[in-house]
Amino acid sequence: MSFMRLSACCVLAVVLFMSVPIEGSADSSSLEQKIRERAASVEGKLIVWRRDIHQHPELGDQEQRTSRLAAEHLRRLGLEVRTDVARTGVVGILKGAKPGRTIALRADMDALPIKEPEGLPFVSKAKGRHWGKEVDVMHACGHDAHTAMLMATAEVLAGLKDDLPGTVMFIFQPAEEGSSLYEPSSGQTWGAKLMLQEGVFAQMKPDAVFGLHVMPGRSGEISYRSGAKTASGDTLDITITGKQGHGGMPWNTIDPITTSALVISGLQTVVSRKANLTVSPAVVTIGTIHGGEAGNIVPEMVHMIGTIRTYDSKVRELLQRESHATAEKIAESAGAKAYVSIINIYDTTINDEQLSERMRPVLDRVHRCIKLFVRPGSYVNVSGRPDDAYRFAECIRPPALRTFPSSFRLPLILVSPDRVPIHRAVRAVKEISNRNANRRADVLHRAAGKTVQQDGAITCSDREGRVPVRV
Repeated sequence: MSFMRLSACCVLAVVLFMSVPIEGSADSSSLEQKIRERAASVEGKLIVWRRDIHQHPELGDQEQRTSRLAAEHLRRLGLEVRTDVARTGVVGILKGAKPGRTIALRADMDALPIKEPEGLPFVSKAKGRHWGKEVDVMHACGHDAHTAMLMATAEVLAGLKDDLPGTVMFIFQPAEEGSSLYEPSSGQTWGAKLMLQEGVFAQMKPDAVFGLHVMPGRSGEISYRSGAKTASGDTLDITITGKQGHGGMPWNTIDPITTSALVISGLQTVVSRKANLTVSPAVVTIGTIHGGEAGNIVPEMVHMIGTIRTYDSKVRELLQRESHATAEKIAESAGAKAYVSIINIYDTTINDEQLSERMRPVLDRVHRCIKLFVRPGSYVNVSGRPDDAYRFAECIRPPALRTFPSSFRLPLILVSPDRVPIHRAVRAVKEISNRNANRRADVLHRAAGKTVQQDGAITCSDREGRVPVRV
C-alpha cells in the first residue's frame, strides 16, 4: 500500500476538518472536490521529491539541502517563509482569502545514521557526522516521505488560496531523531522544543497542529485510539569503570565488560519484575555498548547508551529509579562502579478523546475504502499531546491532532510509487489486497537472490500481507 499517499490524504482530511463543516455546504463540497483534483495532479512531483530527498539524506540539525528545497518550493508558491528556525527549520504561512481557523501542519526532515542496502535506483550513498563520528546516512524512518507530502500539500492548498478559509502554517522541523551535533547530555536544545523557544508561534498561534508519520502495516487500514499513544523516551547513559589489566590474568583486574553484561541482564528484570505490565507497557533497551581496544586487555571502562519507554508517568519514575539502582548495585557487587545518567527527552503522546471522535467521520469521508477501527497499539494516531510533536501541542489549547500511520528504523524502507491519483490510491490498493496480490514497492525485497516482476511493477509481500524487510 502507498503509505505516502495515504498520509497525504490524511493531511487533506485534516484541512477539510479544521476549515469547513463536516456536513457540507455547497462551498465545502466544491472545495473538497478541488482538493482531490489538485492532489491527483501533484502526485508525480511528490514522488520525484521523495526520491530526491531519500537519495540525499541529512542528519538532525544538518538538514541544509532539505530545508533549502522546502523553503524554495514554498517561496515559489508565494508563501511567507521563515528559514533557519531552530538551526535548519522552515516555516511557511499560507493565508486563505476567507475567514477561518489557523492550523499548522508539521513534517520532520532528518534522517538516521544507518547504511542503506543496495537495490534502489535512488539509494542513499550519503555520509555524515554524528556526534563527531563519520557515519552512513539513510532515510530509514520515512521523513523523506513526510517532507515530500508536506511540500505537495502546500502546493495543493496554495492553488486554492482564493477558496481557502483560514490560515495554514507549514512547519518543516529539524532534528526529530535528535541532534547529530549535540549529545543528549550536552544540555543543548533542538527540534520542536528549540523552534518553540525561538518563537515559531510568537506571532501566529494555531488552533491546532497536525503531524503525521508513515508506518509499515496492513494495506487499507487506519487505526486509532484515545489516551496514551506513543511512549515517552528517556536516554539511559551508563558508564562502568573497573580496573584495567591483562586478559590472561583477569584476577588482577576488575572487568567492566563482564560487569556490563550483568548490568544489561539485570536491567531486563526492571521491566519484567518491577513494572506492572498489565497496567501499562514499558521497555528498557540498551542500544550501544563500547569498551576496550584489544582482545587481550581488560579495559578500564565500558560505556552504554539505551532508552526507557513508558506510557505512564508513575511507571516512568519507577523505571528510572530502578534502572539507576540496578546498574549501581550490580556494578558494586562486582567491585566496579556504575555512573548512571537518565535524561528525559520526550513525554508521552496523549490522544485527545473528543478530537479523535470528531476526526473519525472526516477520515471516513475522505477514505471511503479504508478500514477504520480502534485498536490498542495502532500505528495511526489521532493525538493531542507530547512526543516531539507534543512540544507543539503543549503550546496550544485545545490540543493538537496527530495522524500517525511510528518509526520504521530498519535498513530498508519501501514506499509505493503507484501511478494512480491520490484520491484513487486507496481504492486501487484495496482491490489489489482483495486479490491477494503482492504489494507494490519502490524496490523488491530480495529473496533467495531473485526479484519478482508483476504487472510491470517490482513487488513484494509476506504471508500476512505485510511488506517484508531483511535486516
